Amino acid sequence: MITGVLSQAPGPPGAPFAARAFARDGKIMPYRLFVPDEAARRQPLPLVVWLHGASGMGTDNLRQITEGGNDLGSRLWVRPDIQAKYPSFVVAPQMPTTQIWGFPASEKLTPYAQLVVDLIDSLAKEFPIDRHRIYVLGQSMGGIGVWDLISKRPDVFAAAVPVCATANANRVAAAAGVKVWVFHGAKDTGMPVASAREAVAAFQAAGGAIKYTEYADAGHDVWTRAFAEPELPAWLFAQRRTTPDCDTLCR
Repeated sequence: MITGVLSQAPGPPGAPFAARAFARDGKIMPYRLFVPDEAARRQPLPLVVWLHGASGMGTDNLRQITEGGNDLGSRLWVRPDIQAKYPSFVVAPQMPTTQIWGFPASEKLTPYAQLVVDLIDSLAKEFPIDRHRIYVLGQSMGGIGVWDLISKRPDVFAAAVPVCATANANRVAAAAGVKVWVFHGAKDTGMPVASAREAVAAFQAAGGAIKYTEYADAGHDVWTRAFAEPELPAWLFAQRRTTPDCDTLCR
């Protein structure tokens, strides 16, 4: 269930996102939600899902859109020029420091990744969201969650953007129907670039459509460059899920 809007007051630091919380199975997950103008909502619109990195962890419902580069990955999509061309809903959930978005060694989603899937389903019932155009993006540990989500629930997402993240190359084939753009730094010591290369190769071998951008001179913080790539918005919003229709997200 959605427990409602906690704050929609204009101005910093959370604007233009509304603060909300999602509760299920005894857990409460804070999240930020951007809702497009009413005129744009006359037709179903895409949903952009942002999974924060370690700097965004907590329970304040703010760090996931303000700290450690998470502002770049979450706020790009709510810029007036982007919304004017590509109107969309944008949601940025937050998990506590005791949790993780993805556990590639497991066959199951982590508890908070499952909450994300449930939240998407709930939002799609509340707002005019195009279920064929749901996109998931994340950096670092959020990027691990991106890979994990699309590998275990490829039926939900049309496109994914994992930034500076590792993946289980043995599982990514399951996500071959999802369009993916990977960004990584060749000098990343926290998330070795070899893992990203292996995941990309495995994804390609499975017939998946993937773009890979590797910055030869960059370390871990490639989000500063990835979310400045001029082609990224047009690429993302061109993607559409082509798997069979579902009235609700398949569980």
